[in-house]
Amino acid sequence: MSELIEKAKQAQQASKQLAILTTEEKNRALKQIADQLLVERTYLIEENQKDIEAGQRAGISQTLLDRLLLTDERVQAMAEGVEQVIALDDPIGEQIDEFTRPNGLNIRQVRVPLGVIGMIYEARPNVTVDASVLCLKSGNAVLLRGSSSALHSNKALVSVIHRGLEAANVIPKDAVQLLEDTSRETAKEMFKLNDYLDVLIPRGGANLIQSVVKEASVPVLETGVGNCHVYIDESADPEMAVAIAVNAKTQRPSVCNAAETILVHSAWAKEHVSKLIEELRIKEVQIAGDEQIKAVAPFVKPADESDWGTEYLDLQVAMKIVNSVDEAIAHIDRYGSKHSEAIVSETDANVRKFLTNVDATTVYHNASTRFTDGFEFGFGAEIGISTQKLHARGPMGLRALTSSKYVVHGTGQIKK
Repeated sequence: MSELIEKAKQAQQASKQLAILTTEEKNRALKQIADQLLVERTYLIEENQKDIEAGQRAGISQTLLDRLLLTDERVQAMAEGVEQVIALDDPIGEQIDEFTRPNGLNIRQVRVPLGVIGMIYEARPNVTVDASVLCLKSGNAVLLRGSSSALHSNKALVSVIHRGLEAANVIPKDAVQLLEDTSRETAKEMFKLNDYLDVLIPRGGANLIQSVVKEASVPVLETGVGNCHVYIDESADPEMAVAIAVNAKTQRPSVCNAAETILVHSAWAKEHVSKLIEELRIKEVQIAGDEQIKAVAPFVKPADESDWGTEYLDLQVAMKIVNSVDEAIAHIDRYGSKHSEAIVSETDANVRKFLTNVDATTVYHNASTRFTDGFEFGFGAEIGISTQKLHARGPMGLRALTSSKYVVHGTGQIKK
């Protein structure tokens, strides 16, 4: 029996035990995981360094190395994220609806776990912890398949999670499984494990996500890439607009909620776009702009069609002048990835139009796109950001990892 099938079976068996645990029991196990992360932080950082050194030898970009890196602060943040999940309400057993039919049948709709979640993700070790604790709190087992570039980090993190679960002696450690075979062939086999997996969640770049969506027979909760925009309207407060645009691009450029294109109203641009460009240059952002942007700043690289659709995930940005909120919305409709979009404006009608007509998981008025995040939304953590419209959309916290069932109580009713 392959490693994949064996671990999927073990996760399925563990999910049955996990589904009946109380909130207190689950929280006790999560607390042990949080404590164990801190106790073993040195070990985690040492194992992570093996991946960092291998990545440097392979010549991967500084942006990807930043995603891969574990530091003392990042391990501390992981542990804090677990504590936040502990503090959240347990969705399992929550009553969604209740009604009584004329024949006396009492019908309740309640939340239940999905079962076994297959998580496929790239070089971000924090996902190993986020996915594990969210799945456990919501009563699900999880089969993790990370990338080869983070294998040492992921193995270390899962071993620490297992030691935490063993110390708590409540949740079977088989509820968190790591697939150490990271070959594409094994991934394709995982896509077809309908007998063991209830849902697949891919989290990573466009190629990974589309591969899973196109090839999987297991249902997919699709997370999407983040080609996000900031639109600066004619009435935007100049200081606020510059601060939001620069933050959305540079606060952490390697993540999916960072802005990749800045759209600027032509009237606002006449007085203020040079200041925005100057602030972006101070942050060492490389700019690709249309002809009007280049006229203001000749050093700007001319933007081509590919720039409007690119998720840079780096200190690069595309800039374009538009003449109306309608033109900005049309550009976002054409090139956006339905992730996060922002308008900076003091014109109520334009704000309403933008927030209503832009099709994205999250739309912002006078705020940075960087807040599209489970932690920032109060979910404690997230398993990903869904850009589809069925089942879940936006940052996916605990409730997104549940389904529901109807529980019907009768007094001897039979159908005639």
